[in-house]
Amino acid sequence: MALDLTKTVAQLADLTHGMSGQRDAHAAALAAALAHLASADPDAVEERRRSGQITWLAAGLDGALAGPIPPAPLLPDHMVVAVDGSHIDVDRHSPAQCYLVNIGYVSLRYGELPDAALWNTPKLFASDDDLALRGPRNREQPVEGPILGMLRAVMEVEALGDLVEAAPAGMPVLALLDGSLILWGLTGSGYPDFVREALLDDRLLPALERLRRLGEGRTLAVASHVSLPRSTDVLAALRIAPEVCRWDAVNCDRNCGALGRGERNCDVVAGVTDAQLFAEALRPGERSPLYRTTSSIVVSNYGPHQVRFFYVHLGEEIARIELPQWVGGEAVDLAHAALLTQAAKGHGYPLALQEAHEQAVISTGDRTHFAQLVEELLAAEGLPTTTSQKDRSKRTRFI
Repeated sequence: MALDLTKTVAQLADLTHGMSGQRDAHAAALAAALAHLASADPDAVEERRRSGQITWLAAGLDGALAGPIPPAPLLPDHMVVAVDGSHIDVDRHSPAQCYLVNIGYVSLRYGELPDAALWNTPKLFASDDDLALRGPRNREQPVEGPILGMLRAVMEVEALGDLVEAAPAGMPVLALLDGSLILWGLTGSGYPDFVREALLDDRLLPALERLRRLGEGRTLAVASHVSLPRSTDVLAALRIAPEVCRWDAVNCDRNCGALGRGERNCDVVAGVTDAQLFAEALRPGERSPLYRTTSSIVVSNYGPHQVRFFYVHLGEEIARIELPQWVGGEAVDLAHAALLTQAAKGHGYPLALQEAHEQAVISTGDRTHFAQLVEELLAAEGLPTTTSQKDRSKRTRFI
């Protein structure tokens, strides 16, 4: 039976009415946040972050908190490479346990010798070693769901290294990923240590180290593009500024743990995202200063590949751009300038990432055909093709 929208329309009306009522409060919070962004002392904020006990994930500051930065000139001869991925998860109703990862590749060269290459590489995983991460004392973690999502993200970083390695020597390269460099799924997840070691220590960090070495002989900007970010790291830094928090020593739980929303000093800027803040603070083409993530998974495990980020006004939206800390100087300028040209070519979204997505995407039809092909090949080999009764009932509607 289809969704009965007549039963939800009244609830949707309540939702939109409530959002309309919150508009004035949000505008006031945004105005306060903009004022404090311009006036807060970054050194004082960073000292309070380091010494305080904070509920929020506040950005680390290595200098400026605010101040728009215009783009540097973009060298005509440069490359933009990008990867994106998609996957078919393990289907517990299927007679064959396997998963598939499809990586899309894009290599675009600009300047005197323009060139373009686009392709994808699907890879099927079905062995016992592929289907589980293994730890001590015969412990196992199935590779499916969020684990598979993180593994695919790691594979994308590894694939990016292949594209950079194939670039002409000395050519400036912007190497793009889609989404965050941070494996957020490992934060407070309860996964055993061997999962973190398999994904981070054995795969992601070596891939980032390979990219770092590849950048030693060229200007290389490794950047991960987060579209429509909902993060509040910079806003959280404003929440602990002396003029906002007003407590001499920052201790969120002790000072304000018993207070409700709207009763805390810092609620004067609550409800605003970083993207909303920088949509007002930046003009098209400008970026924010660089900030550091203070995510525990990064601080404790990423070592020399700590993640920094900035916000950039790409004309249509504010994007969050994450970079390993070794991307600096000319490489940051390259990331900023090349992203602007890529966004202009892609109608607001970087063209290289747009094309990488098109190469990687697995359509609904592809997924159906993949499942049928699995069953046909099993049958051809005389292997069982039985599935669950639940799956069979979904395929065979008899009422």
